[in-house]
Amino acid sequence: MTQLDRIWNGWRSQYVNESGGRAPDDTGSVFTRILAAGLSDEAANIVHRGIHTFAILNAFPYTSGHLMVLPYREIGALEELTADETAELWPMVTDAVRAVKAAYQPGGVNVGINLGRAAGGSISEHLHVHVVPRWTGDGNFMTAIAEARTLPEPLSLSAAKLRAVWSA
Repeated sequence: MTQLDRIWNGWRSQYVNESGGRAPDDTGSVFTRILAAGLSDEAANIVHRGIHTFAILNAFPYTSGHLMVLPYREIGALEELTADETAELWPMVTDAVRAVKAAYQPGGVNVGINLGRAAGGSISEHLHVHVVPRWTGDGNFMTAIAEARTLPEPLSLSAAKLRAVWSA
């Protein structure tokens, strides 16, 4: 075994273990707080809004362009989605994949949901679908030095790129 046989993602442990994305006063998930803050979409890194769902960049991305699609309503289980939320969520995920492909030309895309804390859901009370561009041999999810991740662009630029190609 060489030193590179294991790749650790230690920067997430503090985030996942301490708050699980919840405020200390239990005012809702980080997504609920962002929506309630009254920030502009640009300031909040919201890429697209629908009637029941929206797409937002991940503040702790594995790669540039990593976004999430989720309902406005804070629910934790897939089966809790209303028919309207379900009807809008899945087409928005498809649009997110199209936007990621157009903006980044990745070699592939991961799409996934972690349902429940044990499944890896760091913000398990607010269902969200991850859309993550990937490249053969990429290592952008890896913590490099002193818990610093190497990402080639700021979130604001990622959001601008994705907005420019969304449903184009």
